[in-house]
Amino acid sequence: MTKIGIIIGSTRPGRLGPKVAGWVHDVAAQRADAVFELVDLADFRLPLFDQAVAPAMGGTGGPEAQAWVRTIDTFDGFVFVTPEYNQQLPGAIKNAIDFVYGGWANKAAGIVSYGVAGGSGAAAQLRQMCGLLGLADVPTQVSLHLTSDFEGFTVFAPSESRTRLLGELLDCVVAWSAALEPVRSARAASIA
Repeated sequence: MTKIGIIIGSTRPGRLGPKVAGWVHDVAAQRADAVFELVDLADFRLPLFDQAVAPAMGGTGGPEAQAWVRTIDTFDGFVFVTPEYNQQLPGAIKNAIDFVYGGWANKAAGIVSYGVAGGSGAAAQLRQMCGLLGLADVPTQVSLHLTSDFEGFTVFAPSESRTRLLGELLDCVVAWSAALEPVRSARAASIA
């Protein structure tokens, strides 16, 4: 069965990511077409990327990076849950993405972003990265605004329309992940 990782893209104290990702997981858990798993970057304690040999060239990093790479390898697709810091992608998710190379290829990704402007700047940067890594980013996106989707900027209260949009995003991520399975299998066979 298709396996989708829901990645919490922030590690800072007081972050809203676990609340948003929990909502994504709760909605996804009602589906029978894939298995969904929360992946919290904070659990991996990745150092700043400082590898002498890039992952694209065979670099593997230390034990934290190796655990992260092994985790990413187990998924067929992803939903990135990302905040926006100063209209940019958080350093934690950019750093984590840099530790992996082949594990992103030929998989699908959806984006759930949040922030004052709905996380649009972070989502745009993440889409650019997806393209460069061979991740097929689905066109549907959920943008959550701190002023309308959070009460007092902290209590997450998504509307019914946001939940419907999330369902559409999950439909795409699951379908695209399944459609790319033959490509992943052919790639794995050529490497073996």
